[in-house]
Amino acid sequence: MPRPLRLSTLFLRTLREDPADAELPGHKLLVRAGYVRRAAPGVYSWLPLGLRVLRQVERVVREEMDAIGGQELSFPALLPREPYEATGRWTEYGPNIFRLQDRKGVDMLLGPTHEEMFTLAVKDMFSSYKELPLTLYQIQTKYRDEARPRAGLLRGREFIMKDSYSFDVSDEGLDEAYARHREAYIRIFDRLGFDYVIVYADSGAMGGSASEEFLAVSPIGEDTFVRCEESGYAANVEAVVVPQAPAVDEATVASTPAAHVEDTPDSPTIATLVDQGNALHPRADGRPWTAADTLKNVVVLLTHPDGSTEPLAIGLPGDREVDAKRLEAQVAPATWRPFEEADFAAYPMLAKGYIGPGVLGEERASGIRYLLDPSVAEGSAWVTGADEHGKHVFDLVLGRDFTADGTIQAAEIREGDPSPDGAGPLTLARGIEMGHIFQLGRKYAEALDLKVLDENGKLVTVTMGSYGVGVSRAVAAVAEATHDDLGLVWPRELAPADVHVVATGKDPAVFDHAEGLVAELAGQGLEVVFDDRPKVSPGVKFKDAELLGVPTIVVVGKGLADGVVELKDRRSGERRDVRVEAAVAEVLSEVRGSAPTPGD
Repeated sequence: MPRPLRLSTLFLRTLREDPADAELPGHKLLVRAGYVRRAAPGVYSWLPLGLRVLRQVERVVREEMDAIGGQELSFPALLPREPYEATGRWTEYGPNIFRLQDRKGVDMLLGPTHEEMFTLAVKDMFSSYKELPLTLYQIQTKYRDEARPRAGLLRGREFIMKDSYSFDVSDEGLDEAYARHREAYIRIFDRLGFDYVIVYADSGAMGGSASEEFLAVSPIGEDTFVRCEESGYAANVEAVVVPQAPAVDEATVASTPAAHVEDTPDSPTIATLVDQGNALHPRADGRPWTAADTLKNVVVLLTHPDGSTEPLAIGLPGDREVDAKRLEAQVAPATWRPFEEADFAAYPMLAKGYIGPGVLGEERASGIRYLLDPSVAEGSAWVTGADEHGKHVFDLVLGRDFTADGTIQAAEIREGDPSPDGAGPLTLARGIEMGHIFQLGRKYAEALDLKVLDENGKLVTVTMGSYGVGVSRAVAAVAEATHDDLGLVWPRELAPADVHVVATGKDPAVFDHAEGLVAELAGQGLEVVFDDRPKVSPGVKFKDAELLGVPTIVVVGKGLADGVVELKDRRSGERRDVRVEAAVAEVLSEVRGSAPTPGD
């Protein structure tokens, strides 16, 4: 029989005011309701009620992983350097992992993710195709040295994840494992009780091919994603692949005047260039120049994991900006920053504000790699920098007058842009990444030499999948998605208790009856929060009940004299009086949709 949680003795203190260091509504409520407590930037302690919700999330995840044949294990958080050195991630992670040395000077790290450890475990224990397929998982604490931890549990330095890995001999087997995990994730997020979307995703530092994210739809989410209502296409903005624009027909190119350099004084920005173009060099067809007619050339500096640097130039239509996250995904594992004055000084051929394709490219004067947005079509004509202050070149045609070293998917995606599948316009929304599934393929198996004998007795490299769920993040995401103005509103699947019984007033008979009701409910197997505090006003108790967010609230108070108690639904706010003798049955009906167990 579950033991009731008595507020008179529970390790809990609720707050009336929002904590100063909390930004998001759900985060504020988690702290105010005594679910979590900040220990350091990006590091939180789980208090008794918060730990109960966390364990509920773990239970849901564990049940669905077990249902697809996953086997649970647990690796240490303190890990050796060597496996990560073998896969290159000791360097690739750069400053984003916690590194340390033991007293002998041996390098170690706090695990940010565990592909290497899973791979080595299977390598040590299995050697035949007969032992595969295999799915292993763990629910464990991870560590990443976030530069700017924020949003409470959503972006921390210490967090809890479920990470699972599938091991198969064939690509077909990997496809099947991926599909099983995908269906399991749908069941997990259906049960967690928030609106989510599945989107195509970028694999990032994890590597791999097929990749999808499960995003909790939320205006406070860090991830931007796109959807096409007509086709159902959905993708993280970093993963949107803009199709290459079709080449301009030869007749149009032939009729385009030869490129010509014109004076455009004081026009280092796209806006001033458009103004100068219309004032000094109007179009022959009478249409005004717009930003979309210009080719913007943006130069950034890449820093690779080994510390080496490299400039990169990006050409894109002047009415678009470089999207920081899309560029980050394209250049990973390198990082990037805009060119600064010292960088321009090192490349004097770059005329700041007037940079053009004439000096860009690995085979040209600057030696800077030059990549174009795919919307820049072969044969298209542009107004762009002439590599001289106060001058731009008009009618510069791609393929006729300049070339590039390749393309890059780094331009911003906008509301109304055509969907990559051609089905209709895109809409933009924000979300919180809750799960990510990858087809890793053989990247880690090859790096760590994970091979098994196939049915012909030949050694073959195992292919892998990686599948993560943000367990602690799920608590925060649900809090953000389901709270109201009064407090937290937990879905029943995740709530720290089934029912919150409130005894009000000073009449001993009220407390005695509430004690009996709590005992009966616990006897039926329900988890009960019992506000038995004797010298706390009814108003404070009601506010705490709403703040804590247990789905069903039972108030035992003045109505007892009339033989009734009050039953309240926390989500809807609906209240109703029920007869004392029917209270247990009514609560059970609310919680389970069932009557009391006979004999109890």
